[in-house]
Amino acid sequence: MDRNVGQIPCKAVLFDMDNTLFDLVHAKTMACRRVTATLGAGDPGELFSYFLRRQGEFDDPENIRDFMQDHTCYERERFVKCVSIYREEQTRNLTLYPGVEQTLASLTSSGFCLGIVTDAHTEDAYLRLGATGLSRYFDHVVTHEMTGAHKPSSLPFLLALVRLNATARETLLVGDSPRRDIAPAGILGMCTVYARYGDRFSQPKSDGGADHAIDSFPELLEILEPNGRKKRGTWQSTLGSHKATGGGGSS
Repeated sequence: MDRNVGQIPCKAVLFDMDNTLFDLVHAKTMACRRVTATLGAGDPGELFSYFLRRQGEFDDPENIRDFMQDHTCYERERFVKCVSIYREEQTRNLTLYPGVEQTLASLTSSGFCLGIVTDAHTEDAYLRLGATGLSRYFDHVVTHEMTGAHKPSSLPFLLALVRLNATARETLLVGDSPRRDIAPAGILGMCTVYARYGDRFSQPKSDGGADHAIDSFPELLEILEPNGRKKRGTWQSTLGSHKATGGGGSS
């Protein structure tokens, strides 16, 4: 499906955060590598798998405790140290996908209201947005604590719409997960964009019925162009400058 966003009065763009704006999988992999090297036990891939076991536990440091206990190396002080190392290394290795900041700046200057809906906890969400320099672009951030529900529940998306003061038909949703982002947003009536470049987990890869699929973040501008035709020159000059200087993601 390829629904023309220009056919509806789109005024808000809602984003998933992790692996849509920046590569959290890479950052988490680097953090796992540092922890296992510190412990001298297991391997990074094995520790990473602990974070994938159950819904809602992708950020839970208790996964490190379980890993240590399974490798018979758990001690309270070592655990606390490893959690600190893990969080510092993960934050340090967060990298924006190419063109993210330039595209968000273009959308903001064109009058779109921008928001985030994420399963991350509030502290983690704002830490990541601050570390990547993206905080200033988002009017509202909906985190797990605000509804107590994990995606694909519709509750986080409904709260985001309320915060953005927009209807579903006025909102474009961008996310990397067909099940957790595209499906619930589509059911609510949002126009949906599958961020295929960030999807590491769907097998086989499918857009989940999304209205659009993109392989790079700046492609959003092409989808939203009918709504911002007067701003097209601004968008193109921004991206042209970005390409000329070789700009890309920053950490």
